[in-house]
Amino acid sequence: MAQDVADLPDEVQRFARWLEGERRASPQTSRAYLSDLAAYAAFLGASGVAIVPSSPGAVRGWLGREAATSGPTSLARKLSTVRTFYRFLVKERLATSNPARAVQAPRRPTRLPEVLPEADVAALVEAPGDASPLGLRDRAFLELLYSSGLRVSELTGLDLDDLDLQEGMVRVLGKGGKERVVPVGGPARDAVRRWIAEGRAALLAGVDGAGAHGALFVNYRGGRLSPRSVARRLDRWVTAAGLPRHVHPHVLRHCFATHLLGNGADLRGIQELLGHASLSTTQRYTHLDWKRLADVYDRAHPRARSGP
Repeated sequence: MAQDVADLPDEVQRFARWLEGERRASPQTSRAYLSDLAAYAAFLGASGVAIVPSSPGAVRGWLGREAATSGPTSLARKLSTVRTFYRFLVKERLATSNPARAVQAPRRPTRLPEVLPEADVAALVEAPGDASPLGLRDRAFLELLYSSGLRVSELTGLDLDDLDLQEGMVRVLGKGGKERVVPVGGPARDAVRRWIAEGRAALLAGVDGAGAHGALFVNYRGGRLSPRSVARRLDRWVTAAGLPRHVHPHVLRHCFATHLLGNGADLRGIQELLGHASLSTTQRYTHLDWKRLADVYDRAHPRARSGP
């Protein structure tokens, strides 16, 4: 739902400026918030209810209407948007209470992350080869996604200055503008070096001007590579690797976490590497690693095995 911010209530406009300025939300996040709030404000207006003060009943009424076209996950997101909005208004003394706090979120189904076996990941990241600049680029970004557990938006936002290949580190700007530094493995370092020295240089040689001003990953026109382009190229290499499924770029982040856990990494360490604010978000990967944990239990617990 496209929405002109100028058409929204004053409170929502102030919230929009806060999202962009202080919270430094991404354009996609801001659009999602404002789309939800536009629908909420329209519902209140049609019901003759002011956005301030509102009531838990009004919030429930809106969610009840949205339930006709939205599932539990989408409804939970919409409720979270309204809670965040009123929390901002209370903090700014534009409202005296948060009516959404009294509304219970719908129960969301538990969905485990999709993960590829290690052999399939190896086949996928090696599929682009090194015969062309685009192949070098794709090999480099696939290696980096898996090596460092990056979100695709973090990957495409990287600049050359964010890399320290000598030390094997990359500086990442994550959700909410939070910065973290994560390791880059040997194969990923090698692939990125070749991309910068051979592939990137070849692509930019045919482009007028300086291209994307220091972006690590660029397209054939010299502009910054987009998340959509990463997903489209990934589809190509999934087919080339013979994998019988669709693979979203985020799957490589899931593989990063699950394979680390399966090889003995500490859960809190994985939390730091992923940039998760809450350990509970990281803990979902333990469900995917049950066999290893069961083996650890059998080996370590004094009464795990029956007697002779």
